[in-house]
Amino acid sequence: MLTRQKEKEYSNDFFKNEIKRLRRELNAVILVHFYQEPEIQDLADYIGDSLQLSQEAAKTDAEVIVFAGVHFMAETAKILNPAKKVLLPDLDAGCSLAEGCPAHLLEKFKEKYPGYVVVTYINSTAEVKAISDYICTSSNAEKIVKSLPADTGIIFAPDRNLGKYLIKKTGRDMVLWQGSCIVHETFSERKIIKLKLENPDALLIAHPECEETILDKSDFIGSTSALLKFVVNNSANKFIVATEPGIINQMKKKASGKIFIEAPPETGCSCNECPYMRLNTLEKLYKCMKDGKPEINIDEELRINALLPIQRMLDLS
Repeated sequence: MLTRQKEKEYSNDFFKNEIKRLRRELNAVILVHFYQEPEIQDLADYIGDSLQLSQEAAKTDAEVIVFAGVHFMAETAKILNPAKKVLLPDLDAGCSLAEGCPAHLLEKFKEKYPGYVVVTYINSTAEVKAISDYICTSSNAEKIVKSLPADTGIIFAPDRNLGKYLIKKTGRDMVLWQGSCIVHETFSERKIIKLKLENPDALLIAHPECEETILDKSDFIGSTSALLKFVVNNSANKFIVATEPGIINQMKKKASGKIFIEAPPETGCSCNECPYMRLNTLEKLYKCMKDGKPEINIDEELRINALLPIQRMLDLS
């Protein structure tokens, strides 16, 4: 009789083989965000952060895009590839930033600041993108903000932590929507200080979605891909990583032999893992490819309106 562990291994092997077979049959490309489980990362045609995956989605020749990420990412892929079928393993894979900034409320917010340009983080719905002037990612947000004339009023939505960081980096006085990422706000300043004292040779690296108290203590701040590049190129051997721990799988692959410590949340839970990203599983990935659903569809008028600020981002990037 098979043990539970053996049964799991058998099931995972089945799903992996079937996913590879379906990829060939469907002429599909599998886009995987850094925050996915390692077993899903290993199946990726392209793995990256939001900007990298948006760019790959824009140029792929595949007939089907399978997005192992969250809803706004799959929406972005559909906006850029209207003729392609876009699949998302779990429709409930959302984002606290996107959910915390509904389009109708952002419209009311805009009315308070007539003439202001809206720069919106890519972690947002298609409806919010459609009423924005520019989309940005953590990789290119500073560049996009700096590209705007100095006398231009800016509304930055929806991440207040990234917005505060950009104000420091650019010197621009922006109006911030008060949203935040449930993962990046969980990190404990107290526990990180303790970790630093216990590991004086470790560098603290952080995503700019983290709270200001964490960023102020960080040795390096950057997008997920920038964090990965930093640990590969830096001479240090030990890093405390203040972002979703899914990226550590790639860090271990590309900087083998180095030590990576997850920045701890305040409680003893796994709150530093994105609950939305972790909704995707091998089984759901297999089933969505086998059944051709859940499929992401966007009204054409909405798609066109959302495309314009995304295209401005891609042109500047």
